[in-house]
Amino acid sequence: MKNVRIAELKARLSEHLRAVRRGHPLTVLDRETPVARIVPCESDASVLTVRKPVPGSAPSKISLPPPMRIGKDIVALLLEDRSRDR
Repeated sequence: MKNVRIAELKARLSEHLRAVRRGHPLTVLDRETPVARIVPCESDASVLTVRKPVPGSAPSKISLPPPMRIGKDIVALLLEDRSRDR
């Protein structure tokens, strides 16, 4: 199995993918640490197909709950919380 660093993979992605397609797995390294393995797909492997959503089911059609009424200045609370972290 061949090891390749992220920068080299980005620079020569097509070449590396052709090698994987020919059956040569690839290990991706972040510096010296393995972070991913690229292997050829099996011919009978199911591939996820991304499709357009069914008309009328888009997330923009979902109604949102009404805003909460808390009677506090949200920005002041956020600034107070952030000041404690420093």
